[in-house]
Amino acid sequence: MTLLQTLQTRFEQNPSRHAGIGWAEVQRRLQGNATALKALGEMEATGGEPDVIGRESGRIVFCDCAPESPGGRRGLCYDRQARVTRKAHAPAGSALEMAEAMGIALLTEAQYRALQTLGSFDLKTSSWIATPADIRAAGGALFCDRRYGHVFVYHNGAQSYYGVRGFRGRLAV
Repeated sequence: MTLLQTLQTRFEQNPSRHAGIGWAEVQRRLQGNATALKALGEMEATGGEPDVIGRESGRIVFCDCAPESPGGRRGLCYDRQARVTRKAHAPAGSALEMAEAMGIALLTEAQYRALQTLGSFDLKTSSWIATPADIRAAGGALFCDRRYGHVFVYHNGAQSYYGVRGFRGRLAV
């Protein structure tokens, strides 16, 4: 199955995620857009299960909709600075570096909370989110999950990493 077929199938199976948006419009936006297709291909290949979740400033927004934080994007610290300054047992990479290489962005807290209105995500895992500069300057980073029917935002040292913490990405086309 091609990437476009996979995306179309997921789109058609989850209509509540993108009310008022038709597949024909999505397909038009993607055809010939090599940059977007590459990013969506990376999202899919790393286990993100990207799907359309709405519109933003006239653009179609895709987001990782896998039930848990994408398996191919776990075990990462927050950013390059955290990765290179970690004294022992450095992780293989960082969430921000990987997202940039993929051509996607980490979700903000508001975007993560909005995603959670479309389903129940990260019931067993957690996901790094875009961290405000003042928190990052103090050495911290934020992550979220869903437990007990609620979305929680936590902090950790940006250099920390866990096998069940990854990141969700988004792409506006």
